Amino acid sequence: MSPTEFRDCPPASLFRQLAAMLYDSFLIFAVLFVAAAIAIVFNRGEAIESSPFFSLYLLFTVFTFYAWFWHKSGQTLGMRAWKIRIVSEFGGNPSWGVSYLRLMFALLSLSCLGLGYLWRLFKPYTWHDKLSQTSIIDVSSLMPARKEADVDTV
Repeated sequence: MSPTEFRDCPPASLFRQLAAMLYDSFLIFAVLFVAAAIAIVFNRGEAIESSPFFSLYLLFTVFTFYAWFWHKSGQTLGMRAWKIRIVSEFGGNPSWGVSYLRLMFALLSLSCLGLGYLWRLFKPYTWHDKLSQTSIIDVSSLMPARKEADVDTV
């Protein structure tokens, strides 16, 4: 899909965004399980005690999970299931840098008692959308047109 196809898509609802995050959390849990297992192997099989380096490693793993999906396709698995996607201010997938920046701003939104997310109830964007110049859009209206196009090419 070209970036111009997303121009007329409405912003995704807060419910869809939170539902996609819940869906993604199951996959992230599995990814973190594997990441922790790898760290334990490098720790000679010993349990890892509370360490800022281990916490940063796990945070980097989560950031990379989101950034990779967003940069590659504009959607995580949860976003795909709920028919939403992230777009940059130019209409395409966000770059790696923008993805990491958005995630840092999302932590800020969450650390303020979730106010950055709740802002979406009053405006068509969250704090981290605005600060990273990205938006989460509802692409469910594009799906029927895409299916018709696929049938025409067969």
